[in-house]
Amino acid sequence: MQPIIDIFEAVRGFLELGGPVLVLIGWTIFAMWILIVERLIFFQTGLKAKGDDVRATWRDRPERRSWNAHSIREALISEFSMSANTGLPVIQTLVALCPLLGLMGTVTGMIEVFDVMALSGSGNARSMASGVSKATIPTMAGMVGALSGVFFVTLLTRRVEKEVELLSDDLQPEYGSEAAG
Repeated sequence: MQPIIDIFEAVRGFLELGGPVLVLIGWTIFAMWILIVERLIFFQTGLKAKGDDVRATWRDRPERRSWNAHSIREALISEFSMSANTGLPVIQTLVALCPLLGLMGTVTGMIEVFDVMALSGSGNARSMASGVSKATIPTMAGMVGALSGVFFVTLLTRRVEKEVELLSDDLQPEYGSEAAG
């Protein structure tokens, strides 16, 4: 039980050092990771089932040569792509938001430093330390969150492109000469 309490105390101390903006960055990173994990789980379960359904729908079509069949093929691929891309723009927005929140933490921390300097003069380093930590810790946290998110957004986007391309290849229309009327 004591290790859990120690971890809780360490996290609480870190959040106090970074100020209120660090809490906002923490919630943003938490939401981003919830969405990333959801997409990873969906790719392993729901996307495969969706792809199998689309392939079965295409296979069950009696004809695949007409303009109508080509339109249906494009609609099936588009629907699959939209399903695969669901949530990625939100994740990308949260990734972009992390460094901006870190910058906001930097500004608020520096304002605190300047307030201390105005009240006590520039010689009191101990009283400025709190503002400096509130300026640097949120910046670091925002950058770490953004970097981890960028890696996974790139991974997820490439996976979507690959899956859509594979589906498109599997749903090849039939070409050939049709009877001229």
